[in-house]
Amino acid sequence: MESTIASVPAISSRGLGVRFFTERRSVTALQGLDINVAQGEFLTLLGPSGCGKSTFLRVVADLIDPSSGAVDVLSTSPRTARQGRDIGFVFQDAALLPWRTALQNVELPLQVGGGAARRGRRGPLELLEMVGLKDRAHAYPHELSGGQRQRVSIARALVSDPKILLMDEPFGALDEITRDRLNEELLQLWETTGTTIVFVTHSIYEAAFLGQSVLLLAARPGRVREQVPVTLPMPRRLAQRETPEFTALAGHLRRVLETC
Repeated sequence: MESTIASVPAISSRGLGVRFFTERRSVTALQGLDINVAQGEFLTLLGPSGCGKSTFLRVVADLIDPSSGAVDVLSTSPRTARQGRDIGFVFQDAALLPWRTALQNVELPLQVGGGAARRGRRGPLELLEMVGLKDRAHAYPHELSGGQRQRVSIARALVSDPKILLMDEPFGALDEITRDRLNEELLQLWETTGTTIVFVTHSIYEAAFLGQSVLLLAARPGRVREQVPVTLPMPRRLAQRETPEFTALAGHLRRVLETC
């Protein structure tokens, strides 16, 4: 029974297309995307600006509807998965409520829309401990650094125990040292929770370091250019970025991007 469950993709898109309309013209953001994300996989999405990486996440999260094709999330529709709170979303901006403490921000999904019924295996305080902020539970957002605010947003996204975590350039606005540290911490969190993660980034090094595979999208319109497996051993450490294997992988990704 377990193998049958595991064989069902967490996310599957077939011929996915998204077109946006303005008063003067239409823009095709995605065209003909066939993507499968296995349960428990860490997939990174990499591509030039305008290739539809964020658009794909928003279709999966039921924030926008596809114009063509179809997407299944855990063998059901994105809407059903969203309503069942099977999807967590972390944006580039932590988007914390300034009048609530870190702990109160993490608790928020449990207090709205019947969220208490989907309380996860780990409570809000335990999740803050997992992201290294238990001692800052009663701090307000303005008292936290950018990296700490993003840790709170990750804890908040996990509080309903989602099966899928979508992350849209969550570390893009952070300094390099903080970003590297959060990369390592995110991998440790993924190994602990087993949550399926789809992570959008513009950084070749971040995509290669985090992902079990890297999906490269070409722009105008957004479409799959290549999916590259990452065979770096786990657990991963930043020192691996200095190895010949990582250098070769990053070089390949860069060459593919130059043709997108």
